[in-house]
Amino acid sequence: MSHTIHVDVVSAEASIFEGEAEFVALPGEAGELGIYPQHTPLITRIRPGAVRIKLAGRDEEEFVFVAGGILEVQPHRVTVLADTAIRGHDLDEAKAEAAHKAAQEALANAKTDIDFARAQSEFAIMAAQIAALRRFRQRK
Repeated sequence: MSHTIHVDVVSAEASIFEGEAEFVALPGEAGELGIYPQHTPLITRIRPGAVRIKLAGRDEEEFVFVAGGILEVQPHRVTVLADTAIRGHDLDEAKAEAAHKAAQEALANAKTDIDFARAQSEFAIMAAQIAALRRFRQRK
């Protein structure tokens, strides 16, 4: 039995992570998912939040923020197709806070249901990014 699983995290812009892992955790549509090698095949949507990848044979974890997307799990491979993905060390708390505030203002000023839905989505993504960033900073 293999003790690792191949993980790919990609966004529309780039491949963010590719490598072997012992464990992957991420926010699934119905709750937090933990994936080990030999996991049952699965396809599900993912919510904005942190993808934590326990690197094979090492103590540290790779951390990637995703703004939503699709997860595909096969027994020997995990693929995260993210709407937007940012490596943990590339996250900028000041930019995230500014974007969160802008989304809050957009929510308050929304004139149509579509404007409100867009602002609400952006607000949720930025709130998740800030929470993920704070968790990442605490682990260091």
